[in-house]
Amino acid sequence: MQELKNATGCQDEADEPERMANFLEKEKGYKAADIERRLSIVTRFNNEEVISKITLLVRSGGKATMILRYAPGSVVTRERSAIAAARVLNPDYQIPLVVVTNGEEAVLLDTYKGKRLAEDLAELPTAAALQEMTTDLRYEPLSNPKIEDRERRILNAFDVDL
Repeated sequence: MQELKNATGCQDEADEPERMANFLEKEKGYKAADIERRLSIVTRFNNEEVISKITLLVRSGGKATMILRYAPGSVVTRERSAIAAARVLNPDYQIPLVVVTNGEEAVLLDTYKGKRLAEDLAELPTAAALQEMTTDLRYEPLSNPKIEDRERRILNAFDVDL
């Protein structure tokens, strides 16, 4: 978290969306207009409603291209639920990139393959690099309702206690 505090000047740990947005703007060249804060996905299974939080959504070339999920603790344990969130957040297509961070560590993942593309906050793409990447990224919807249901169940199971 110290890396983000140093980069953004934000000190309030309760305001991670603002801290992350400031980091992307100041360090990575993103425009404030391309960053949407504090989104959520509501899932309901077995009469239990779970609200999964999406810290940031980043648009590039007018498309939702990357989400960022902040959670304290190990980023590895949050990777699968973050991929599920990127797959179901947008009803039109899966958001192709997802970042999982605890404020010190970060992992950039390909939503379709689950492959790690970067493993540090410094390695996250700049706005210009993300713009270049968009021509090679896939923006495909989930292939069927059963897969969407599975992804929502994964999200629900991982986020039930967050």
